[in-house]
This record gives sequence, structure tokens and C-alpha cells, in this order.
Amino acid sequence: MGGWYWIGVVAGLGAAAGIFAAGLVPRWIVAAAAGAVVGAAIGFAAFHWDDGVAGAIGGLAGGFGAAPVTAGSLRRGGTRGGLAALIGLAAAVAAGLAFVPVAGYLEAVALPVLALRLRSRTPDRHAGLRTLARD
Repeated sequence: MGGWYWIGVVAGLGAAAGIFAAGLVPRWIVAAAAGAVVGAAIGFAAFHWDDGVAGAIGGLAGGFGAAPVTAGSLRRGGTRGGLAALIGLAAAVAAGLAFVPVAGYLEAVALPVLALRLRSRTPDRHAGLRTLARD
């Protein structure tokens, strides 16, 4: 296989690392940073610098994309143990899908789109009826 295949694989593995990091710490900045470090380490250790950059970008995308899902699950009453198990399983599936040609690239693109979609659907906080009580 060519270099583009392995770049996609490392990007998908970085995204899986970001998903796993979001399961451990549901803050997007921490999950994205941890995913980027792990993805870059995988790319630099196994391949070349371009694969390391792809792994870092995939890790950023995975952490950014999975953190709103995990934070929302915890906010709605999910348990940390059950959520960690499900997110770990999702990260394993994402890592397996990374070896399908082009799927690693799609993971790195689809996860941030998912996060932006979830963030746009969250309701805005507002004062509600408390503003009417001032009269």
C-alpha cells in the first residue's frame, strides 16, 4: 500500500486515541491534547513525520468530537464506569476501522462535524421566568 494509506491509518488511530481520552477526561481541550500527543507518538514511532502530523490532527479531531458526547452523557446521569466501558469500546471500533482504506480520513473529518452539530443543538441558557418577576 502507498503512503496515503498509512497516513489515513495513523489519522484514524489518532482519532481513536482522542475518543479514548475523551472517555477518561470529558473536557475537550484535555482530550484533544492527549489524543494529539498519542497520535503523534504513534505516527513518529512507526512511520515518518508526515504520519506523525496526521496522527496529531486525528487525535485533535477525535478528542474534540467525542468530548461533547461524553460530557453530555455524564450530565444526563450516566455513570463513569459504564461510560468509560462504552467509550473504550467505541475507541477500539474506531481503531479497527482505521485500517479500512479512506476510513481513517473520514473519522478525522466526521468527529469534529459531530461535535459542532451537538454543540449547535444544545439549548442556550437564559433567565427564563425570573426576568418577568422583576415587575
